[in-house]
Amino acid sequence: MAEEWSLPPVVERMWGREQVSRRGPRPRLDLARITAAAIEIADAEGLAGVSMAAVAARVGVATTALYRYVASKDDLLTAMSDAVAPLPPEPGETPWRDYLALWTRAQRDLLLQHDWLLSIVRLSPPMGPRRLLWLDRVLAALDGLGLDDGEKINVASALTGYALTDAALVHGVGAGDPHLADAGLAGAADYGDMLAQVLDPEVYPALSAAVRGGALGGAEGWVDDGDFLFGLGLLLDGVEALIARRARP
Repeated sequence: MAEEWSLPPVVERMWGREQVSRRGPRPRLDLARITAAAIEIADAEGLAGVSMAAVAARVGVATTALYRYVASKDDLLTAMSDAVAPLPPEPGETPWRDYLALWTRAQRDLLLQHDWLLSIVRLSPPMGPRRLLWLDRVLAALDGLGLDDGEKINVASALTGYALTDAALVHGVGAGDPHLADAGLAGAADYGDMLAQVLDPEVYPALSAAVRGGALGGAEGWVDDGDFLFGLGLLLDGVEALIARRARP
């Protein structure tokens, strides 16, 4: 007989499935209060400022007291990535394409508001109730269009990946990527100027022509909605084409 599989403790707490003893004094802390404190620190100082000691000081307890709720910083980051997510927009009667655009933009905006999330969500699948609610809603918006469940999840993954990539690019170019700063570059325009100096047209003919033509000359296109909507439109065109193929006899 196979062993019964058990949820990681932090996941049990995120879902409110941890058994709580009715005896003894009521605990001073809970996971929600701990993650709220950690999110405040991350928003102010980045992930580098988030430590068990810093969070414990923020909530006014000894560091050892936190380990009753989160076994490690990795567990804390997992809980933070879920707790910071707002409720997703509801599909309602919104046409599927409009909803997917709204859903993807909302994910991108969340990542721009809390840029430390970029270091977490790209490496971990959703496990908490908030992030899985986002997945549920986009699957619901695609219901009845002829796609199977695997295809719907792949659509959601592609849109999430696009939101991540775009937010990372906007953060790097618009907010100042330390790697660009270390190279003495202030943003997209400086990056384009650098490429124009180093690219050999004989080795990189297409890229060199694009750069010299000014394709990377303006940072505005990377930071405002223009490029975001262009890429999103390409993805949604692909989803629409897939739906049309599935509708054929």
